[in-house]
Amino acid sequence: MLDKSRLTILFLALMLALGGASLAGCDNQGPAEETGEEIDDAMDDAGDAMDDAGDEMEDTFDN
Repeated sequence: MLDKSRLTILFLALMLALGGASLAGCDNQGPAEETGEEIDDAMDDAGDAMDDAGDEMEDTFDN
């Protein structure tokens, strides 16, 4: 018979193994997640372009 401490350790080890296995399955991205990442990248690019335009305007007015 397992005592309470060994049963607790066994339970925790089982939960960690199941948690690791479930996270390993998350590597495959679906089309919605890929589209979301493309939108995020496009927004980052747009923000960078706005920053660059602001810097150019600031340089123009400083001269």
